[in-house]
Amino acid sequence: MDLAVRDIAHHKGKFVATIIGVGLLFAVVLSMNGIYRGFIFEGLSAIKVTNPDLWVVERYRGGPFNEQSTIPDFFHYSIEAIEGVEKASPFIFYGVERMIQGKRKRFTIIGYDVFGGLGGPQKLTAGRHIRRAHYEMVAHEKLKFRLGDTIPLGLHNYTVVGLFNDGTAPDGEPLVYVSLPDAQEILYLRDNEEIRNQRERLLKTLTAPGRMIAEQVQQYMPLLEINTHMVNAHLVKLKPEANPMEVARKIEKNLYFSVYTTQQQIDLMMQGRLAMPRKQLLLFRIILLIVSVVIISLVIYTFTMEKIRSIAVMKLIGAPNRLIIRLVLEQSLLMTAGSYLVGLVIIHNTYHYFPRLVRLTPFDDTVTFFIALAGALIASVLGIVQAIKTEPALALGGN
Repeated sequence: MDLAVRDIAHHKGKFVATIIGVGLLFAVVLSMNGIYRGFIFEGLSAIKVTNPDLWVVERYRGGPFNEQSTIPDFFHYSIEAIEGVEKASPFIFYGVERMIQGKRKRFTIIGYDVFGGLGGPQKLTAGRHIRRAHYEMVAHEKLKFRLGDTIPLGLHNYTVVGLFNDGTAPDGEPLVYVSLPDAQEILYLRDNEEIRNQRERLLKTLTAPGRMIAEQVQQYMPLLEINTHMVNAHLVKLKPEANPMEVARKIEKNLYFSVYTTQQQIDLMMQGRLAMPRKQLLLFRIILLIVSVVIISLVIYTFTMEKIRSIAVMKLIGAPNRLIIRLVLEQSLLMTAGSYLVGLVIIHNTYHYFPRLVRLTPFDDTVTFFIALAGALIASVLGIVQAIKTEPALALGGN
């Protein structure tokens, strides 16, 4: 080790520059690992945070996250009548974009029964849960709202009463929780001008010659307006002794809905909405890892080849092969470990600046290090073979 360290000290500038350059490459590889893990984590976050025993959605749909699902909100009474069901709650989930506090913000609204229902936020970092039926919200910290802020949504203003940080929508958007009636109103109700325009269009269409008279249209107009009593799913909590698959079959048979467990919802997301982006990120992750291994291998091999004349001098003065092998191996290990450490320090101090979650795990960090180490050892072996073949005469200017 003393010989390797002395040689590195003699070429300190070159060695440090190489470590920093390769370290930056490792930082990119580790960040890609974190982006991949973060993408999956955020994609499944809302499902895992909500985590009911069963999800009841529109028949033959994979909703509410993987596919759009729409069912009447009153069916939770029918679901609760099924044997084995302890509680059922309506659940609504949709994304919005609004101009708030002078900035355009995208987020996903979750509407749930705030009085003992399922689907609400689990752990708050500040404030309290929603206690009123209307005009209160609990928001994700990523939105930068503060307790007491008034946020305009739809036709009304909503007061931020709580904050949390443990859930996002599948596309990484922060969540906002409101009561079920408020969520339905924000989604379905239009402003007064739009309602008037819609009624005028209907009136003109239905009172065209040969159709209805104006009095009849006015009488049936309420029946033609948008039904706001719709949700995306019903969340089900089962009794302790209930069999989830048996209860799911009963709901599907009696009420003609599709029913999934939380694990099945996760599988639907992994095989559906998240499948193609996940494969794309995984492929890019593998390519980056291969490139980094090739580069570190080439650097180590080149570093060894530059020492061929010095190795010839060592042979000329009687240095054994094991000393040369030790020199090459120790330098390659120091270069690999140093570069990896630089990359690790960089990414662990910068990952929180990324716009989306970068989820770094010890497992990924360790696997990446050992793959890089394997590439370095292969390059070292190739360099050692060339070093052993070196003739001492090369030190005297021979070939």
